[in-house]
Amino acid sequence: MSSQELIQQWQQADLPADLAKEMSQATPAELEDAFYQNLSFGTAGMRGQMGPGTNRMNIFTVCQVTEALANYIDQQGETAKKRGVVISFDSRHHSQEFAENAAEVLSAHGIQVFLFTSLRPTPELSFSVRYKKAFAGIMITASHNPKQDNGYKVYGEDGGQMIPSAVQAVLDERAKITDPFHIQLDKTRRHVTMVDDELDNAYLAEVKTVTVDHDLVAKESKQVKFVYSPLHGTGQYIGEKALKQAGFTNYTIVKEQAVLDGDFPTVKKPNPEDPGAMALGIEYAKREGADMVVATDPDADRMGAAVRLSDGSYKLLTGNQIAALMVHYLLSAKKRTKTLPENGAIVTSIVSSTFAQQIAKSYGVATFDVLTGFKYIAAMIDRFEATGDYQFLFGFEESYGYLIKPFAHDKDAIQALVLFAELAAYYKSIGQTFADGLDELFEKYGYFEEKTTSFEFPGMNGHQEMADIMTKMRKERLTTIVGQPVIAVQDFQQGLEFDRNGEEKPLSQPQANVLKYWLADGSWVALRPSGTEPKLKLYVGVVSDSAEAADHQLKQIQAEFDQAIKN
Repeated sequence: MSSQELIQQWQQADLPADLAKEMSQATPAELEDAFYQNLSFGTAGMRGQMGPGTNRMNIFTVCQVTEALANYIDQQGETAKKRGVVISFDSRHHSQEFAENAAEVLSAHGIQVFLFTSLRPTPELSFSVRYKKAFAGIMITASHNPKQDNGYKVYGEDGGQMIPSAVQAVLDERAKITDPFHIQLDKTRRHVTMVDDELDNAYLAEVKTVTVDHDLVAKESKQVKFVYSPLHGTGQYIGEKALKQAGFTNYTIVKEQAVLDGDFPTVKKPNPEDPGAMALGIEYAKREGADMVVATDPDADRMGAAVRLSDGSYKLLTGNQIAALMVHYLLSAKKRTKTLPENGAIVTSIVSSTFAQQIAKSYGVATFDVLTGFKYIAAMIDRFEATGDYQFLFGFEESYGYLIKPFAHDKDAIQALVLFAELAAYYKSIGQTFADGLDELFEKYGYFEEKTTSFEFPGMNGHQEMADIMTKMRKERLTTIVGQPVIAVQDFQQGLEFDRNGEEKPLSQPQANVLKYWLADGSWVALRPSGTEPKLKLYVGVVSDSAEAADHQLKQIQAEFDQAIKN
């Protein structure tokens, strides 16, 4: 159907009052944007603005994609249907409604559903799929997006985000569903089982294993003073239980941000990457003289942190710095306790810092680079477990996502909370602060600095504009960046790396629309259109022999690419 035909179909449908009102008040341009495409699936499922339309999150688009998933599960047979689907949701507007509608669609197909009665974090959903040996999982969340958004993540049987071939099969089924208004719902929910305590307790039992040095924690935990904010989301209930069972009780919750509220009233963006989201927690920390502030995003798969400096101010750490600190602590602790395996490995994304990689290398631990999207880290974990070639020790993405133990197969801020608190206890035990520890790592491995910038391309033409920029950059084949020779260009869409002499070699990762440039001094630049938002992302990573030199180099590269993208 054309967008105009779809608009007419929706105008004639029996819509809920809120959607009908929005449609009647929308301008022609707004309607066109809401109907020109089906909401796309990216690296982490379907995510977008709530409202009426095929390009929006609403009960009809949720039911349509769930019907498609149900058809796909039907095709896998009775065993898949009995294994079923676990469903959880976050604190956003309509999240519980979307989750319950999805459960009723699946139940109408005779598919077993395990549905939480109230909101739970994304990593617990990932764990629960594995624990229940379910066929799939659904998480209703838009993660750290603004309040007007919601989303729908689909998980495979390994607890990782569903693999591309399975997603494509679901999308093929979705394309066949032209009437989203008469999808059968089982209002009796005869195949829906409500779950809470069983999965909470099982998940928390696994989180206990994240602690590395129990004696250290027992001795120092009371001395560690910190502030925790769940940013109006799912983290508090499970996060507090996890901290307390690990032995950490000397913390304060940011009470204003402990309120479950899909409007996220205390922040512009509920994202721990954003300094504004951390500001209230830092105010708390200054009043109390806390060692650090930690915050989890609304679905508790990302964790951010700020640490106290010697002058009483607080430094926001980047996701790459948090990962480097964690990797150093994990590996040094395992070496100290003689539990560091000979075949240890960490896994990270191609747009993350090489800081942690250098630390891992010094401990004889391998690093594997995968595409952006934690499902690729999960796939590497599965590969390690199948072959036995490597033992997974840590996984991370620069966007504040970490995984310590693979009982979940997605990034897990609850695990990160527990390990980061232990890390604070470690620095207490040696009379140092996080800042001291980070400075030591810089002195030893080099001054690493990274920055991610997003260029927004909204509307119908946004995807084409981003595609045109990527095409232009491929054609130009840069040979220098800020005067530095480009020693290699990795084009993940072609699956090839080109050196400065034009020699080619294949890349090991699957195809993806990413360009990455390596400079002679170890710095790098990557360009990638987002899979879930209308944004072109620019990643810059530099390493130098001083903080000042690294900052100068980063700003120069940033400015050169800003100019190239905007022109």
